[in-house]
Amino acid sequence: MSSNKYIKFVDLSLETVQSSRLNLYSCKYSKHVYTQHQLLVLVLLKEYISTDYRDFVELIELMNDIKEKLDLDKIPHYTTLQKFVSRIPSLLFNLILSKVLKLFYSHGEIVSITAIDATGFTSSYASYYYSRRTGKLRRSFLKTSIAVDTDKKVILGWKISQKTDHDVKHANTLIRQSNRTRKSECYVMDKGYDSEKIHALVREEIKADSIIPLRERKRKKVKGKYRKKLHLSFDKIKYNKRNIVETTFSVVKRKFGEVLRARKYFNQVKEIKLKLLVYNINKKVVEIICIKLRISTEPIFH
Repeated sequence: MSSNKYIKFVDLSLETVQSSRLNLYSCKYSKHVYTQHQLLVLVLLKEYISTDYRDFVELIELMNDIKEKLDLDKIPHYTTLQKFVSRIPSLLFNLILSKVLKLFYSHGEIVSITAIDATGFTSSYASYYYSRRTGKLRRSFLKTSIAVDTDKKVILGWKISQKTDHDVKHANTLIRQSNRTRKSECYVMDKGYDSEKIHALVREEIKADSIIPLRERKRKKVKGKYRKKLHLSFDKIKYNKRNIVETTFSVVKRKFGEVLRARKYFNQVKEIKLKLLVYNINKKVVEIICIKLRISTEPIFH
């Protein structure tokens, strides 16, 4: 098997997409020139290379091994990929995420600590200066919250919004989502998530532990059963694992870009999900290649 990271990325992406519920063709009236599996793998590879649609199509023309892997007789026009992304439902990426996570976990395996945090991805459509001159101010970023396994450094779930929703509102959705994909023994968050409702959700509904530092307030009295417990006993060692989620954001933005090329909001959401999926698949690619190289460099004794 090839140790080339691009070939391995395509192999894993194709394996994951084929195991999903995505139909080969969008409808019975489709021209049947390209399958949806081929197009989705190409879109994932585009985010992996971190380029735009036009340049990506020209690059793929030179990649004979990739074309052979995907059984492509000809390369789709860049608008074909754009229209495909606009057409597929955003919820499909949630299903693909669950399929990708099966590459990392055995059946019933429980995560030790899950960290949750939020950041923003910038929209490149219309500069701030242009928006001010025209009087049409656009929100310059999309708020993105993720849940990360602090041991394997894998993204377990996401929540994306155009509005600057409060962290607690994002956390409610994200905790339930990540719990469905992979159960965790403990959730750690920064003081922006300090809320008795979050503690009650994690401890009573999810049946896990929660570690969130208390925000400094004018009143000295601490309210809430679980907040009082944390005030008396706070596990700093576990809480320090929260830094992993910040590192994950840094890697995603540095390797796959923090600027969104899509113009429409729903396509921007899909673009962020693609980046997060690509991050997870890349983690597995690196893991496989490292194991392969380690085996190949081991001395052979007769």
